[in-house]
Amino acid sequence: MRHFRCTACGKCCVGWLPLTLKDALLHAGRFPLAVVWTPVRQAAKDFAATERLGFTFRTPDKKTVAVRVCPTAYIPPTMACPALTADNLCAIHGAKPLRCKTMPFFPYRDEGHQADLLVPRPGWDCDVSPSAPSVYDGKTIVDRTDFDAERAELLAQAPLIRPYAQRLMETAPAMASGLAKALLKPGGGHVAVSFASLLRHLPNEDRSRIAARQIGALTEASHRLGTESSWAEYRRNYQDWAWEMERLT
Repeated sequence: MRHFRCTACGKCCVGWLPLTLKDALLHAGRFPLAVVWTPVRQAAKDFAATERLGFTFRTPDKKTVAVRVCPTAYIPPTMACPALTADNLCAIHGAKPLRCKTMPFFPYRDEGHQADLLVPRPGWDCDVSPSAPSVYDGKTIVDRTDFDAERAELLAQAPLIRPYAQRLMETAPAMASGLAKALLKPGGGHVAVSFASLLRHLPNEDRSRIAARQIGALTEASHRLGTESSWAEYRRNYQDWAWEMERLT
């Protein structure tokens, strides 16, 4: 039996936050969004779940790779979430994304492969003592309400994500080479592209309204970066992605 309690220390509320598509659209006026592509090797423990929720492609050496395609709040790894208050509380607690509710579990992995996610990262103040609630028994999540809700959203959006990803692979040759390079990075790599590339494939959404909200979020995020040189890539991406969003308004 494993134990876990969030202490609201706010230490995990920094950097990238993978979102369901529904949460990304809901918070388009708050988070600077990207679509993060993460290749997963066939031998990895989260390959099967990634295959169901994302898409697969064959490498030139005929290996099958699954790719997780996540709308993501694209924030530098040491920068706090814009919804984190000065006292380390969540300003949008009542409407916070499913990803935050499900933590530390991760539905892009099968339920039986969650144990290592219950080990707090260095500096985090999660309570994993025996006095904390029992959350994982063997390979079963005890209270699975949020896990199931996030998994259901990911399954529901897969029919939209898959053709978008396949289309971008066909029209942007750099994606294949970028994913191949990401596969070679120790611990796994990523490719981040504009959220506009996905928004164009959502005909039932009010793209102009969402793009306008996203321009505001990207502009605000760029201001938060200031002139910090280590965040130059983020600043450049925000500016480029805001320009792409302007074409959708």
